[in-house]
Amino acid sequence: MWQSIGSSMMTPWAMPFAFYWFFPLLVWSLAWKGIALWHAARRGEVYWFVALFIVNTVGILEILYLYAFGGKEERNVSAGATPGAPPQ
Repeated sequence: MWQSIGSSMMTPWAMPFAFYWFFPLLVWSLAWKGIALWHAARRGEVYWFVALFIVNTVGILEILYLYAFGGKEERNVSAGATPGAPPQ
C-alpha cells in the first residue's frame, strides 16, 4: 500500500490541478509582484519593498499598493511636478 520514497507522490487528480490552477496563479502573482517591487524600489520605499517581497498574497497586496497606497505620488511625478510638492 505505501509508496516507496523514490516513487512519484502525485495522484492522478494533482497533475491537472497543477496545470490549470497553479501555473496561471504563479504567473499572475509574479507579474504583480514584479511591478509592485519595481515601483517601490523607484520610490525608495524600503518598508513597502520588504513587505511586498516577503508577503505572498497572490497579487492582492501588490494591487492595493499600486492603486490605493502608491498611485498619487507617481501621478504628480509623471506630470512633471516635484515629488512631495502640493498639486497646482
